[in-house]
Amino acid sequence: MKNKKLIGFHITTKYGLSNIVLIANKLKIKAFSLFLTNINNNSINKFLNIKEIINFRNNCKKYNYSSNQILVHSSYLINLGHPTTNGINRSRYLFFNELHKCKQLGLKLINFHLGNHLYKINITNCLIRIAESINLALNRFNDITLIMENSAGQGSSVGFNFEHLSNIINMIDDKNRIGVCLDTCHAFAAGYDVSNNCYEVFNKFNNIIGLKYLKAIHLNDSKNKFNSRIDRHASLGQGTIGTKMFKWIMLNNELNKIPIIIETPSKNWINEINWLENLV
Repeated sequence: MKNKKLIGFHITTKYGLSNIVLIANKLKIKAFSLFLTNINNNSINKFLNIKEIINFRNNCKKYNYSSNQILVHSSYLINLGHPTTNGINRSRYLFFNELHKCKQLGLKLINFHLGNHLYKINITNCLIRIAESINLALNRFNDITLIMENSAGQGSSVGFNFEHLSNIINMIDDKNRIGVCLDTCHAFAAGYDVSNNCYEVFNKFNNIIGLKYLKAIHLNDSKNKFNSRIDRHASLGQGTIGTKMFKWIMLNNELNKIPIIIETPSKNWINEINWLENLV
């Protein structure tokens, strides 16, 4: 059976933005993710090089990588639910800067961590701030879909349960350009038993959020136990989740058209992709 999943992994920009596509093509992966902002504060406002933009776009066209196969990962510095005025303004500025870069590169999918209330506001008000941030972003930038990543519930992070994500979606004006990236390690750590009841978890996702909003998957095993609220990724099949979930995902044809990105610590991702394909 030929695998139709758009599976890939994160490729660093240290080799040059336009070379990312060359690397993806050489490795024959069907999807990939990348950062557009270095977490180093000195590079936050750095503009993209015009030559790099042109070469990136040309390479995507040459090697047949559409925007649906490329998932931009937003900076960890961004907190769209920040409780202070200065904090929320800075995070929105950084986010808008990233969206501008997406537009320059012709990329349409960007996933982001929702943020933290930092124990200064309640969860409800934090979710409202996030929804306001998303609406501002969608009003400024056309043709970009913002994809919320579920969290493990570590610290004061929000988005660890499906209700948080659903509540935000309900407050979004343009629901055609909002989605969810389901991180399997985060879900497991937050109390969703993808290890033994993957069907039930996805059914719950559909009932609370809706599968039409599932725009990407971060495919990871977990180093910690179920419902630990600790975000620690493990290599596929070598953590506490086991193998049932990975096989179920590989066999589920509803997940064929979304980017599935491996974020494991092994950096042996080609072998992990082969392992996934051998499961079926």
